[in-house]
Amino acid sequence: MKINSLFLLLLMQGLMLPVSNVMASDSTCPETLHFTMRTLDGEKEVNLCHEYRGKVVLIVNTASQCGYTYQYEGLESLYRQYKDRGLVVLGFPSNDFGGQEPGTAKQIQAFCRLTYGVEFPMFEKSRVARHHADPVYQMLGTLAGEFPQWNFHKYVLDRHGNLIASYSSSVEPQSREIINTLKSLF
Repeated sequence: MKINSLFLLLLMQGLMLPVSNVMASDSTCPETLHFTMRTLDGEKEVNLCHEYRGKVVLIVNTASQCGYTYQYEGLESLYRQYKDRGLVVLGFPSNDFGGQEPGTAKQIQAFCRLTYGVEFPMFEKSRVARHHADPVYQMLGTLAGEFPQWNFHKYVLDRHGNLIASYSSSVEPQSREIINTLKSLF
């Protein structure tokens, strides 16, 4: 039986893995998508590999009361513009920085939909900071060599689940850097 290297890494670091966040064995699944996450509305669990394998994935930690919250608009614009070319944006609300995501899942979802028309997939609140990161962010931060330092940090995965880029909060979703990276992957 092949053991997931992320599991070994986390085990060696003494971190606990919630069983619901680790996907059942699927040897063709890239490690970056090897998770099952609950949607923000809490209605279902999504196997990231089954849903998003083969797509260009932009993963972002979000917050509703942040100076960068306006980036929801740019993220949604990217999603709408490029989803037919294989892009998916995945939002992970987090209260790790400045307590800027204090609301409940329902409050966060209502805010995102009503204020910014967010239709891209959003998942349950997550821990993203280095020392307390949930498994998805532990994987991304370790691979990138950098963890989010604030809300709206972005990671880009290619269609094979390879981490291609990591962008700090200050890099706008509509920036030339991000657009060029995404276009190179379609």
